[in-house]
Amino acid sequence: MVYKFAVDELMTKLKILSEEFDFAHQHDPIEHITSRVKQPQAILDKMRRKGLQPTLAAVKEHIEDIAGIRVVCPFVPDVYTVAGILGRQDDVEIVKTKDYIAEPKANGYRSLHLIVRIPVFLSDRVERVKVEIQMRTIAMDFWAAVEHKLFYKYDGEAPKDFAAELLVAAETAADLDARMNALHRRIR
Repeated sequence: MVYKFAVDELMTKLKILSEEFDFAHQHDPIEHITSRVKQPQAILDKMRRKGLQPTLAAVKEHIEDIAGIRVVCPFVPDVYTVAGILGRQDDVEIVKTKDYIAEPKANGYRSLHLIVRIPVFLSDRVERVKVEIQMRTIAMDFWAAVEHKLFYKYDGEAPKDFAAELLVAAETAADLDARMNALHRRIR
């Protein structure tokens, strides 16, 4: 339950930022936001894959993506703008950053991942809860969603040329991001 509350807290923060940008600025750096809380069976499966005992303490220590939020932004600079704003909030502690935009994964995956810790105020205590925030552009999100569906279909056994084609598609998405950002800068 605390993970759901942590997601609710961050979703509220992000929606407020988006509404503020819509009202007070010429450009909203947030296109859309989605969230999820990992199902108990998925948590147990992940603990087994990691070779860990599925105790509550071990789960809290070793699984950082029980609560997840995806922030999709129009342009690459927007990703870093939103991350910077979150990092400046007094009650958001950035625990870890993985910048797959600056350093894409070998398969072409691009996204900025933040593990943050935020306070959840309960009736008898305050719990500091970790949430994973994945931030990416519309093009990156499209690529990641389709890549996931394609590999799910092949159950990890995709044709040999598949990885090379996906890498080319990821590079095409990155090029599209660069072109759209250049157009955006021209009109601003």
